[in-house]
Parts: sequence; structure tokens; C-alpha cells
Amino acid sequence: MKLRLGMIGGGHGSFIGAVHRMAASLDGLYELVAGAFSSNPDTSRATGQHLGLAPDRVYASYQELVEREAQRPANERVQVISIVTPNHLHFAPAKLALEHGFAVVLDKPITFSLAEAQELAAVLKASGQKLCLTHTYTGYPMLKEARHLLATGALGRVRKVYVEYPQGWLSTPEESGENKQAAWRTDPARSGIAGAMGDIGTHAFNLLEYVSGLRVTELCADINTVVPNRRLDDDGAVLLKLSDEASGVLVATQVAAGEENNLRLRIYGEKGGLDWQQADANTLLVKWLDRPTEVRRTGASYLSATALHNSRIPPGHPEGYLEAFANLYRNFALTLLAEQGGSPAPPEAQDYPGIEEGLRGMAFIETVIASGQSEKKWTKFTL
Repeated sequence: MKLRLGMIGGGHGSFIGAVHRMAASLDGLYELVAGAFSSNPDTSRATGQHLGLAPDRVYASYQELVEREAQRPANERVQVISIVTPNHLHFAPAKLALEHGFAVVLDKPITFSLAEAQELAAVLKASGQKLCLTHTYTGYPMLKEARHLLATGALGRVRKVYVEYPQGWLSTPEESGENKQAAWRTDPARSGIAGAMGDIGTHAFNLLEYVSGLRVTELCADINTVVPNRRLDDDGAVLLKLSDEASGVLVATQVAAGEENNLRLRIYGEKGGLDWQQADANTLLVKWLDRPTEVRRTGASYLSATALHNSRIPPGHPEGYLEAFANLYRNFALTLLAEQGGSPAPPEAQDYPGIEEGLRGMAFIETVIASGQSEKKWTKFTL
């Protein structure tokens, strides 16, 4: 059985829209049947035609999509709506979709502001629906293995966490040309109060909390805008105080010339440490205090049940970004389908980011920018 999927955003020229469609299609659990792919009706229509959708299921606005799909018979209307728009267009369509009885997949960060995220949380609770937030990197099998090792106490109490996300694509003023991705990400009216910290810093923050199981309690941020005349931050470093007396460092920059997307996470406990980076995503290094380093690999039989559930092909074959993204869509679909069948999904399938991660991500953005503007050393992280 396939879930009927609708999409808001993701028209011609959208990088992330195509990624969402590939991820949703990978396991055969969704069928894209409707969309409002652009605020430009002609672009939306052309995208729908390119994707082979029925003309009457391609809409000129997200309002039209939600309202007209809700009027269709229950066995025809979309069941899940994926929202892949810029940040300022997350809240309104997500709210409308939930209020009309649709489950929602939402690109991160969840909304434009923490206030919007809190309102959306209330709407979600009242609707009785489910929401998946696409923090992609939590879908990697070896990060799930890392989380399992820490949760089971294999490395003892966590003491130190380092997470870094270096990119170089905004080392020059790309937004001044024809680069649509750069234009909206550096525009406060569309991106929000943060640039690099909102775009990739939230991924680093989410990964740190997801894998370690700890929560940020205070932070001290150095926020920079390196490229002249840019309106939002493109670089930053954050000292972190974490629960259980741990501490950490988070670095997010989009002006590290020559870097691509080598997200890296290192976590050190009393007995040893973990080291993972996206450039070699199939490998998790487990570094012991009193014995040689272990090399754990995706798909190996010795991995935890959750890591194996999120591994797709035999050991030795590379799995990457699209598969990690697809794991979120698959787990969300398995949860929804199990619910429709009257039974809960297994724990491995319920492992996807949702409203709590969205709220904490928005709180991180607002706290880190406030800290960067403050002369105080430490700023409380409250939610």
C-alpha cells in the first residue's frame, strides 16, 4: 500500500524539492499525486506536467491544494503533504495542512521563528496528526549505531562533544547573481534571523543532541558575517554547556573555501570516543581508552537493530545522503501505515525527527544569535 503524497514547493530550480521526491520514492511507500510546486502558477503547472501528474491535481497555490484535496473522497485525496519551501513559507502551509487532516513532512528549520514553531506545536497536538522534520543526517545508519552505543552506556558518561559543519559555497557573494539558493538563504525576510547558523548550524545542533542524548543548557556564541554587505551570518563558533556536566563545541561556516559538506561529529566518554564524518559516512570509528580503535561499517551483522533497519544494501557498497533522507520518509510512512492498521510501528520505524526537534532547533537559532550579540559570556538555553 502506498501513501498518497502532495508537495508544496519544489518546482523548477529547487534543489531540495528533487531530493525530497527521490527520497520519498526510494522504498515505494509513497506515490506523488498532487502538488503546488511554485507561487508562479505557470511554473507549478510545468513542474506537474514534467512529473506526469494529472492536470487537475496540480494547483496554483498551497491553499488551493489543501482545500481542494480535502474535498476529494477519502480514498483519493492526499494523505501526506511535503513542504519544501524557503523558511518563511513553512508555517502557514503546515498549519493549514494539519488543520485539514493531513500528515506533514516539513523541511528544516521547522518555521521562521520560535513563536511560529510553538503555535505549530499546538496546532499539531489539536489535529491528532503526525509531523516529520527532515533533519537528514539522523538517517545515517552509523549515526544510529553511535547513538545506540552511547545510550547503552558502552562509552560511559559523555564528557566532550565536537560537531562541525564546514561549507565553502558562500565564500563569495553568490546572492548578488542568479543563484536562487544563495539569494533566499541570505535574505532575512525569507531565511529569518540567522544565515549559516539557521541553514547548517541547526543540523549540527540537532545531530549533537540526537546522537549524544544530551541537551544544550547554555551557550556562548561568536557569530560573524565575513563576506562584505551580506545581511546574515555566514560563519560562527559556539561553546556549549550540556546536561550531565558535559561540554561541547559547535562550528558552522559557509565561507570555508574549498569545503563541500563534510559534517563531522566526535563524542568522547569516560571509556572512549566516537568519530563520524559525512565524507566517509559508512564508517564509524570507536576509539577505546584501553584497546585498539574499532572500525564499524554500514550493513555489518554486528550492528544494532536500529542501525541495521536503516541500512539498505550489503556491506561494502556505499550508502549516502539520499538513502539517509529516504530513511526519514520510510520510517514516517511505516509509522503512519502501522497506525492505519491499528497497531504501533516498531521502535526502529518511529525513529524520525518531529516537533520537539523543530522547537529546539528554533530555540537554538534565537539563542545563538542573541548570544552572538551579547557581551555576556554565557546565555541560557530555554524552551
